Amino acid sequence: MRTYYFDVKDGIPTRDRKGLKFPNAVGAIEHSKELARLLRHDPRLKDRSLSIVVVDESGTEVHREPVYPDEARPGISLTKT
Repeated sequence: MRTYYFDVKDGIPTRDRKGLKFPNAVGAIEHSKELARLLRHDPRLKDRSLSIVVVDESGTEVHREPVYPDEARPGISLTKT
């Protein structure tokens, strides 16, 4: 089993120091989706660019899960001009 870390990123990352063990990245990615779902319903959070970054034990980012996936990213226009 490998250790995966779940950093919260909103410009400045908050590092997960403990991590969790999963047999593979798929389990860790599913866990990040659940974390994002839980955070999405937290009324204290205001930053719509918040994401959960999954990092493996070698320090490699394996997935980035947006907490608010339906929000437009800054600098990207979804309308035609």
